[in-house]
Amino acid sequence: MRTLMSLFLAATLSSSALAAEAKDFTLPSIENQKVSLSQFGDEVVLLSFWATWCGPCKEEMPHLQKIYDAHHEQGFTVISISTDDARSASRVKPFIKKNKYSFPVLLDKESKVIQQYNPSKTLPYTVIIHKGEVIETHSGYNPGDEEHLEEVVAKLLSGASAEKEAPEVDPEKK
Repeated sequence: MRTLMSLFLAATLSSSALAAEAKDFTLPSIENQKVSLSQFGDEVVLLSFWATWCGPCKEEMPHLQKIYDAHHEQGFTVISISTDDARSASRVKPFIKKNKYSFPVLLDKESKVIQQYNPSKTLPYTVIIHKGEVIETHSGYNPGDEEHLEEVVAKLLSGASAEKEAPEVDPEKK
């Protein structure tokens, strides 16, 4: 009985996450240009909230670059959102340039956007969005997580609708 309840709860949580509308935002990029989520229209978007002081965040970023490189031409983008505050934000651009990350990097110095998507401010925090809806969220990073993220992105890009072929959502990754 307990297993059935756990499965029901997991399915309920997954369904509610799948139905959430992505909140639009505008933030400055590290190049000091204003960037809005709405600019990416119907693309599959992976929001990655991170900070320069976060070890797991820095470990995840090369994997996000590989996913970006593999799927960018198909209508996919990674939007990397630094949550470094005003004191540490000056470290963001040198870190990005040194590591040659080519996806858009935005600054959320006042934590307004992360507050909308992840009030607990757990880092790293990933949100996959398609057609204005949050498809999946993920807290933290463990080696191998990127394989699941790429699988979700590939399914969305292949034209599978979120309702018909929603990727399996592991409740532990919510």
